[in-house]
Amino acid sequence: MIHISKVHHIAIICSNYEASKEFYTKILGLTIVAENYREDRDSYKLDLALNGEYIIEIFSFKDRPERPSQPEALGLRHLAFAVPDINTAIAWLSQNNIASEPVRVDAYTGKKFTFFADPDGLPLEFYES
Repeated sequence: MIHISKVHHIAIICSNYEASKEFYTKILGLTIVAENYREDRDSYKLDLALNGEYIIEIFSFKDRPERPSQPEALGLRHLAFAVPDINTAIAWLSQNNIASEPVRVDAYTGKKFTFFADPDGLPLEFYES
């Protein structure tokens, strides 16, 4: 059997590089590890870390097809981030004009969570840990 030690990174293709860069760094608080413009692809690649650990890369491809998210489309459903307090996280989103769904409670764990979206409508979740 193969041994997988962890998730290495998550790749996201955005429609507006500057808007996504601001959202993931200023709103979600991820830090920039590297930012590169790839002239041969006319594309930026932004590597981001969470608590010092590389986790997300953002790409800015010009001619990319749309991918439906709603209703529940086939494939990766959402990206979830653990937060210590769901109400504080929702207040932060609200202060930054980002709508979130009403808080739900996980029927199996009893933990609170909410969904919101990045600038391209990618479903994101805050899950109270």
